[in-house]
Amino acid sequence: MAATALTNSTVRIGLIQVREQGSTAANLAYTIDKIREAAAGGAQIICTQELFTTPYFCQTQDAECFDLAEPIPGPTTDALAKVAGELGVVIIGALFERRASGVYHNTAAVIDADGSYLGKYRKMHIPQDPGFEEKFYFTPGDLGYKVWNTRFGKISVLICWDQWYPEAARLAALAGAEILFYPTAIGWLAEEKATLGVAQHTAWETVQRGHAVANGCYVAAVNRTGTEGGTEFWGQSFVSDFYGQVLERAPVDAEALVLADCDLKALEDMRRTWPFFRDRRIDSFDGLTRRMIDED
Repeated sequence: MAATALTNSTVRIGLIQVREQGSTAANLAYTIDKIREAAAGGAQIICTQELFTTPYFCQTQDAECFDLAEPIPGPTTDALAKVAGELGVVIIGALFERRASGVYHNTAAVIDADGSYLGKYRKMHIPQDPGFEEKFYFTPGDLGYKVWNTRFGKISVLICWDQWYPEAARLAALAGAEILFYPTAIGWLAEEKATLGVAQHTAWETVQRGHAVANGCYVAAVNRTGTEGGTEFWGQSFVSDFYGQVLERAPVDAEALVLADCDLKALEDMRRTWPFFRDRRIDSFDGLTRRMIDED
């Protein structure tokens, strides 16, 4: 997408879809280069893919992989803060967090455009499937669904498996989020791609576009690309507007920098004419806090 002049109500976001580069240092350096490229293209809020400094190590259960984790704030957030302050951009960095011995999280750190660390979100929903052995590594998040009022807009960050839960998106939007970011690592297993590949990707994109519509917000999902072990990441990072229209989408099998403009005034206008929040029957939603609603 070519850079164009922005209005006062428009924020340009950038999503960094790349391949794993072989080491933590190489991944960080490569991503910082891409952040600079995004900023040169006018991006004001820039988001990495899930676990951007590491390979997607969750394909197997290996205790040595805990050595990849780091404190947050820590060395990587310090490096990102320096770049954010230099470029005047907001950066969302999705990392493997070491909270304490034996307690680790899948976490995203948010840094404002002056280089200040605003806080972090810990992934709430932790999957467990062949090739996605995340319950072995990650303690479920305990910070709730957070919203940050950055220099360029109110944002929330949710991570990968959180994408499938409308309650998470709703709570973020109710707290004021205008743009939902979803750092992601999702792909096809070789034995499933031929029969389920199209259906799986369609479900992934459709449910997130639905979150954008139901909550009157922009949704930005940034995925990995390339093959790691037995997983072919399907790329296709995208940005949806509040009507569920895809504004920009990356390819499947190539690195890409996705730039998209989000008009926050248009978002406000849409929320006024489609007042989903006003018309919610909150008195009828008690069952949402139960695992299942059994018949009497």
